Amino acid sequence: MAFTRDKNFKRFEKKVWLSSPTMHGGELKWMTDAFNKNWMSTVGENINEVERIVAEKIGCKYAVALATGTASLHLAIKLAGVKRGDKVFCSDMTFSATLNPVVYEGATPIFIDTERDTWNMDPVSLEKAFELYPDVKHIVIANLYGTPGKMDDIRKIADRHGAKIVEDAAESFGATYKGKQTGTFGDIGIISFNGNKIITGSAGGMLLTDDIEEANKARKWSTQSRENAPWYQHEELGYNYRMSNVVAGVIRGQLPHLEEHIAQKRAIYERYKKGFSGLPVTMNPYDEKTSVPNFWLSCLLIDEKAMGRQVRGEQDALYIKEHGKSCPTEILETLASFNAEGRPIWKPMHMQPIFRMNPFVTREGDGRGRTNAYIAGGGVDVGMDIFNRGLCLPSDNKMTEEEQEKVIEIVRACFD
Repeated sequence: MAFTRDKNFKRFEKKVWLSSPTMHGGELKWMTDAFNKNWMSTVGENINEVERIVAEKIGCKYAVALATGTASLHLAIKLAGVKRGDKVFCSDMTFSATLNPVVYEGATPIFIDTERDTWNMDPVSLEKAFELYPDVKHIVIANLYGTPGKMDDIRKIADRHGAKIVEDAAESFGATYKGKQTGTFGDIGIISFNGNKIITGSAGGMLLTDDIEEANKARKWSTQSRENAPWYQHEELGYNYRMSNVVAGVIRGQLPHLEEHIAQKRAIYERYKKGFSGLPVTMNPYDEKTSVPNFWLSCLLIDEKAMGRQVRGEQDALYIKEHGKSCPTEILETLASFNAEGRPIWKPMHMQPIFRMNPFVTREGDGRGRTNAYIAGGGVDVGMDIFNRGLCLPSDNKMTEEEQEKVIEIVRACFD
């Protein structure tokens, strides 16, 4: 650790988390209700209510409660018609769960570079991808860190090419684009209730659709595709993907607090933005004219001229301390030394060993297999650049203002 400033910093006595569950008590009420009524499996009032409340909140006709966000994405991919041998355009800077279901179905992800305005799929690169791969009929887009992408532009491109959109709104529940909830801009959408999300059930996900046949198909598939017969009759492949009524009880107790959690997360973002004034950094961006994120995670991007030297391998990183400069590795290691949790930006999918030979499209064309930040022919790999210079800050909505102020001072001291 290179943190040797003349600052009177002490370790946090209690860990300051990146984003941990925030419980309120109502969760236990509905879990206990499931226990008392002995509805401990994948049917029950909690599931029915959570589906009703989420559909009403999101503004879709049907919500199907499933075991995880990834399970929801898998069924969404199947419902969209992705088949073995297909190519699918996917967000590049995201968690692997966004595109793993594409691979489950035997299709090939083609990664689309990121744009700087929202850190989401770049519409210009997407249009270029259709020039290179005109037969592609499916797009999977994630709303990174709770910020909506440029949904109108992407929707227009998809419609022009006859492509379906699966919208991964796992991180963006409660965020809006032009007044409309994320999760509704695709032909099918999903949200997640994983333990670190803005609303949690410890696990859980939700498939979102306006098509009753899709909703019914998802419910059937998620319960092992059992046919309507007095015995266990199966005519197609099924999955054990239905949400537990106990997990649904946690979510049911959480849902009334969505707007409260968003307000807390936004306050954290704004305090960071103010606290870093004068530093050579910016916060993860969004378009104030079109979008209201849910501010799930607050992220920091170091200016190019203020980037210290760092080298990252597959599992380790090194850096050299330079006066007036810093890097994500230094800041994250320093925060950890004071018992605060940060995280690197999602490592883009085209940089992952498992996907390095998959096609990767930038504004300038196909960057197949590139591992450097600049594509041959002059194109900048935006996702890699953000990964190299960015990090996720402690964004837990139980973090006190005093604790956040200390986090800010620690980060500022890294640039001394």
